[in-house]
Parts: sequence; structure tokens; C-alpha cells
Amino acid sequence: MPPHPRPAEPFRRLARCAAGLVLAATTLTSLATPAHADHERLPSGRTLVSYVVEPGDTVSGLAVELHAWTAEIVSHNHLGRNGALQVGQRIEIPVVGKVGGSTQTAMWQHPDGDREKVRRVVAGAARNHGVDPQLALAVSWQESGWQMGLVSHADAVGAMQVLPSTGRWMEHYAGRPLELEKLGDNATAGVLLLKVLSRHTHRRTHKIGAYYQGLGAVRRHGLYDETRTYVANVEAIKRRLEAGRPPS
Repeated sequence: MPPHPRPAEPFRRLARCAAGLVLAATTLTSLATPAHADHERLPSGRTLVSYVVEPGDTVSGLAVELHAWTAEIVSHNHLGRNGALQVGQRIEIPVVGKVGGSTQTAMWQHPDGDREKVRRVVAGAARNHGVDPQLALAVSWQESGWQMGLVSHADAVGAMQVLPSTGRWMEHYAGRPLELEKLGDNATAGVLLLKVLSRHTHRRTHKIGAYYQGLGAVRRHGLYDETRTYVANVEAIKRRLEAGRPPS
């Protein structure tokens, strides 16, 4: 059943990151200091933004969120071949364009800590499995409002509202057992389902609709009217997220 989450208010992550530029170096630990940042290799049109690594961050994820290039983050901060990050490490992100300018998409965090955690984990799972993070987040918001504690009348569980039978199906793709009551596994199951559905239907609306209606029913009957409404909602949420706006 579609949730009725409270409206979110935008929180600009870039403003928080940019504020870190004015921190005095004496207040930072040795871990929170960028090691051998290379200012000479950067092309023009970059704004350096200071950022402290948080749990779950990856270089590619930060590049997507903060409008930067993965290779530039790695080379500028000398992160090594694997681009490994450590929690608490301070790095400099070469943002493309001016922070806060018209060419920069504003990034934000959900003001509710629990929902923000869901947002980060779902987006991370999507990136790890090659699924559009904004699509996965839009589906999760439509399904649960980014809330893990929800169980539907049909026993769909968690942030991605995954049925137990679907969870068992996704275990074959995950290559391991999935505990749907755990946020990471729930996000993985939902993201993998989106990935599997994209292989079995070439129409974007049918991929989204099959998440709600079931692939077999979509193949036999097309999209039900209520499914069309679901698809329209997900697509509208996705557009808001892509524009750096809150989902509702």
C-alpha cells in the first residue's frame, strides 16, 4: 500500500561540505588531513570542496553525489589504485563548476536520521549492482517513504517492501542468504529485483510496474490502472531526486 510519509525538507550537503573549507588545520586529526593533494593536475572549472569520509562512502558514490569525476578525486587525493577511503579521512573533492552555482546540482540529506540512513544504503546498493540510484531511491520512497519498520498486509518487508518469496528468489542473484529485516540485505534484494526486471522487459514503465504488479501479471495483462499511477509517482519522485530536490 503506498505510504503517506511526512514531507521532507531539503538539506544541502554541499553547503555542509563547503563549510569544512574554513576549518582551521589545527583542529583536524592527522587522519582528517588530505595526504599529498595534487593541485597541479586539475583542469580548470573545478571548485575544491573539503569532505570528511563517512561510513558507506565510496569514491564513485561521492563523485555522483557531489558532481565530480571519480578519477579526479582519486588522483587529486592520491587514494591509490583501488580508491580506498577511510572513515574520518578528510579529502578534497574537485567539484565541476561553482558550488551553489547554476551548473551545480544541490545535494541534500534527509533531516530524519533513520530515513537518511535508508537513503544512503539504498543508493549504495544500487551503485554496487549497476542500478540507477535515483530509480532505486524513488521506488523505495514510493514503497515505504524510506522507512525500514514497515510490513505490508501482504508481508512485504522494509524499505524496499520485499516479499519473503521475492527475497528467496533474489538470494540466487546475491549468492548468499538475505535477511530482509536488515537494511543492507533489504536494499540489496530490492535493487537486485530492479536489475532482474530490467533484463526481462525492455520498457521502462513495465520495469517499474513489474516491481509493484509482478512481472508475470505485467506480461499477461499489461499495466493495471493502479500500476500506471504507481509508475507515474515513481517517475515523478525520480525527477525530483535528479534535480537535487526532496522526494516529496
